[in-house]
Amino acid sequence: MPGSRTGRPPVQRAVKRPPTPRLPRENPFQRLGLRARRAWDRPLTAYYLIVGGSVLITVLGLVMVYSASQITALQLSLPGSYFFRKQALAALIGGALLFAASRMPVRLHRALAYPILAGAVFLMVLVQVPGIGMAVNGNQNWISLGGSFQIQPSEFGKLALVLWGADLIARKQERKLLAQWKHMLVPLVPVAFMLLGLIMLGGDMGTAIILTAILFGLLWLAGAPTRLFAGVLSVAALIGVVLIKTSPNRMARLACIGATEPKSGVADCWQAVHGIYALASGGLFGSGLGASVEKWGQLPEAHTDFIFAVTGEELGLAGTLSVLALFAALGYAGIRVAGRTEDPFVRYAAGGVTTWITAQAVINIGAVLGLLPIAGVPLPLFSYGGSALLPTMFAIGLLIAFARDEPAVRAALAVRQPRFGRKRAGGPGAERGPRRWNTMRRRASAARSSGER
Repeated sequence: MPGSRTGRPPVQRAVKRPPTPRLPRENPFQRLGLRARRAWDRPLTAYYLIVGGSVLITVLGLVMVYSASQITALQLSLPGSYFFRKQALAALIGGALLFAASRMPVRLHRALAYPILAGAVFLMVLVQVPGIGMAVNGNQNWISLGGSFQIQPSEFGKLALVLWGADLIARKQERKLLAQWKHMLVPLVPVAFMLLGLIMLGGDMGTAIILTAILFGLLWLAGAPTRLFAGVLSVAALIGVVLIKTSPNRMARLACIGATEPKSGVADCWQAVHGIYALASGGLFGSGLGASVEKWGQLPEAHTDFIFAVTGEELGLAGTLSVLALFAALGYAGIRVAGRTEDPFVRYAAGGVTTWITAQAVINIGAVLGLLPIAGVPLPLFSYGGSALLPTMFAIGLLIAFARDEPAVRAALAVRQPRFGRKRAGGPGAERGPRRWNTMRRRASAARSSGER
């Protein structure tokens, strides 16, 4: 090798490699959003949202019923846990109904549509019979079952309209009759107006509004033309205006929208204003569970129609937003079940149940916030009242059954079945599944057989 002028061997320079391009750093928020989107699109998402959301709403409702009803029970010379025990009993019965409905096949749900409708109409007629029906807070819509137990048949009318209306429209769609407007309206609208008339005989306009929302939801899902939809909506709105104008009590409730003083002109807005007071005093995280001040006789119906106000006072903005998020998740899951199915009955029934629960939650919460008139409807799965809780939990069971009926969901649930307790064939050629309790032992023996110590 030739030397350099200094007599030292030449220094060999390293060959310069081209710079490797740096990959752009992945945004953690984009990665999180991608993971959330993938989880959101999984087959079991709607199933878990319905089960988890309904259970959380019911459990939190039981806690708030116990907290909000103690003072009312003591004022009536009853034990402090009186209303809570009745609600817990209704929740247990409703849980059994939910489980039964979630395990029923779709054809059995369709078979129950007419019996449930006939039973609801029969009970709603009995309400108007003297000596059988009874009035509560000015509304003649209750039947006494003996002792302190009562039933409100109009709550079961919602479930009846959903099941019967979904079965009716599905059968007409299968026969391709929905293109004719008379088949779109008859007999769905006349039967719905019959139920509305029976409800309005007792003066319960809040339940009538929910039933009207279910009717419009079914017509919308059935693809009613805009002119037909607008015509039915106009007739319903005209009837509603007449019923409001002819009732001083309903006009007073309408005048209390946005009221900030207990006396707003000629209207007594005590309940609406104290509901706002309860929400305003809650702050961010509330005054603490059981520490509400408004439930001490200031806020009427604290454990029924205005339980959301007590929730805001004791659990604060965080608690109320959590309740809203749970209802939003439940509504989204219902829409997803209705949109992904190919069975017309499942689509209409799931859409009707979602419309029912969402509309009732919006009307109740809107009244507590002072944005809507007080309609006297409970918050679904949350407020006190067994008559409202039982059909609602059965309707949740419908949604669970419909979500389980999807082929992708059935396959995913079959994969996740536990392996413990499975019987194995004893033949020599029988396929044996892996045992979970000796997984580490198998790994250790495999490692030793490969020469590792």
